[in-house]
Amino acid sequence: MVVKVLEIIGSSPKSWEDAANTAVKEASESIRGISGVDVINFTAVVKDGKIVKYKACCKIAFSVE
Repeated sequence: MVVKVLEIIGSSPKSWEDAANTAVKEASESIRGISGVDVINFTAVVKDGKIVKYKACCKIAFSVE
């Protein structure tokens, strides 16, 4: 078995958890067999002293057929 890892960034106006969930959900629309996710970094966009967008940098693992 061979596993490939793809690095993607998910974003959300709600939370970092939602950003990571968004990344996995979007990736699963075009990638089959996702077996894990490693959230490696959290960032955010700040405007007028408030976080307006949360970002989660994720490594998605999936098996290669």
